[in-house]
Amino acid sequence: MIDYSDDARSELKRADHLIYVSLKYTRTVDVFQSIIERLINAIGFVIDDLIKKAMDEGKINSVPVSPKLKCEAVKQSFNDEKIKEYLDFYIMLRKITRSEFSKSNEFRRHVTMTVRFDTGEVLEVNIDKIHEYYDYTKQIVDYCLNEKKEEE
Repeated sequence: MIDYSDDARSELKRADHLIYVSLKYTRTVDVFQSIIERLINAIGFVIDDLIKKAMDEGKINSVPVSPKLKCEAVKQSFNDEKIKEYLDFYIMLRKITRSEFSKSNEFRRHVTMTVRFDTGEVLEVNIDKIHEYYDYTKQIVDYCLNEKKEEE
């Protein structure tokens, strides 16, 4: 059987390096985008692991193809509010990568990526926000993968 927990933790290590090394020396929105992609990948592996668990337990019959359908399958399979919050965060990160954005203060401490969603909502992503996203993603990986180990 495929175990996605190592893949998720590897993506977190890559994001950690981007935050604490690359971002320290190269304060650009491109680094923000790379970090967000790594966080999305880490959560994606957690979702794949939860899908596999749901399949093993017989809660779902087939593996959904798209990330949105995977999220819906996980929400239906696991009646856990924290997991639902985590999936909403994952969807928000995916929206960030697909939305228009502008750059400001690159190469400075206050580098900012201003994201404009289709709904008209504006989100400013800065170094502090990236740290929050990283910490929250670590929390997601720990919660979902440790919960899985406890049940085995």
